[in-house]
Amino acid sequence: MKDKRVLIVSSEVVPYLPENQLSTTSFEAAKLVHGIGGQTRIFMPRYGLINERRHQLHEVIRLSGMNLVINDMDMPLIIKVASIPKERMQVYFIDNDDYFKRKALYSDEEDNLFSDNDERAIFFAKGVVETVKKLNWAPDIIHVHGWLASLLPLYIKEYYKNDALFTDSKIITSLYNFGFEGSLNNDFQNKIKFDNIDESKIDFISNPTYINILKNAIENSDAVVISSEKINPELEDFLSKSKVPVLNYASEDNFADAYTEFYKNQML
Repeated sequence: MKDKRVLIVSSEVVPYLPENQLSTTSFEAAKLVHGIGGQTRIFMPRYGLINERRHQLHEVIRLSGMNLVINDMDMPLIIKVASIPKERMQVYFIDNDDYFKRKALYSDEEDNLFSDNDERAIFFAKGVVETVKKLNWAPDIIHVHGWLASLLPLYIKEYYKNDALFTDSKIITSLYNFGFEGSLNNDFQNKIKFDNIDESKIDFISNPTYINILKNAIENSDAVVISSEKINPELEDFLSKSKVPVLNYASEDNFADAYTEFYKNQML
């Protein structure tokens, strides 16, 4: 893994958000690669509840300034960066006032999902790719964590399929027992189709439930990691019928060896 490039894209990462299985595993995966001589970049949304002063976030002017088109709207992309203390790992934050300034992650005070979570997911996927392109940093592995990040495999395989920077990148999606009830905006599929992504590639998203969004991510991934001891049975069944390589849940004791070996196998 020495000098290999691993891009960790997650909807939550410690220490910027509270500890849970998603935020901790994302961090530990990046730390593992970094510790054995690999290169890492971590990307996450810059939610409004992240304390910029405490975590020393600062805007990177040369990476900011472009507009991303989301459903025929120009949305400004702002990139901020911080360094995880003691680890010397850089974290890039995808920011936009309309999508991420609010002081909550996915739902309001009454636990209702934000109506624009679909657009937030599209913006995050595009923002990550456009920033990596500006960095001219071709990843060997792209490891996706969390449902808000789970459009990234689709966008790399379809919207950015002619971009040479990602030609040799292997996409891994982690599955967690961590999602949402109900479904996202019913126009989600149409907003993706606006980016000239064929409807046949987004059948599942016609009904944008947590399960269906992750099924689409699996279809567009080169490998899958089961990152919770138990995952939704429907996802488990779908995964068993797919042809992608799978790393079963690894406990803390064998996490490092299991992930290292799995990463290496995907790059063969």
